[in-house]
Amino acid sequence: MKYGSLILEKKEYVLLKRIMNISYHLDDPIIRDSIHKLNEELQLAMICEDIDVPADVVRFNSKVTVESSEQTHDLYIVPPAQSNLLKKRISVMSPLGAALMGFSEGDEVLGDFPDGSKRLLIKAVLQQDTSIDTTVL
Repeated sequence: MKYGSLILEKKEYVLLKRIMNISYHLDDPIIRDSIHKLNEELQLAMICEDIDVPADVVRFNSKVTVESSEQTHDLYIVPPAQSNLLKKRISVMSPLGAALMGFSEGDEVLGDFPDGSKRLLIKAVLQQDTSIDTTVL
């Protein structure tokens, strides 16, 4: 891990915790497992001001290029209400979104996905609009 722990901006951290609290009660065991793992990782996360978040950290609305043993994908990490697989907008509560949040370019992430465990390399992170409506889940 490039920075030693996950890095999250304060407002995004609060929003993420709110989304996790709501989503944890869903019947989908895959989402519950993703939330549980992310919650454990957040215990050791570095929470900081927006200006102090390195540009290569995966945040809400980041465009992320990930590489697995099979292929390379570009995707965006978004709140659940904005997810759209056709537009490559991946919910932060999905196994992939939860696995990437707070990691940075160059990090290798081990994720548990519906089709098994995979290692993903974060090849690039491009920040889009980092402002986020904290009232929308």
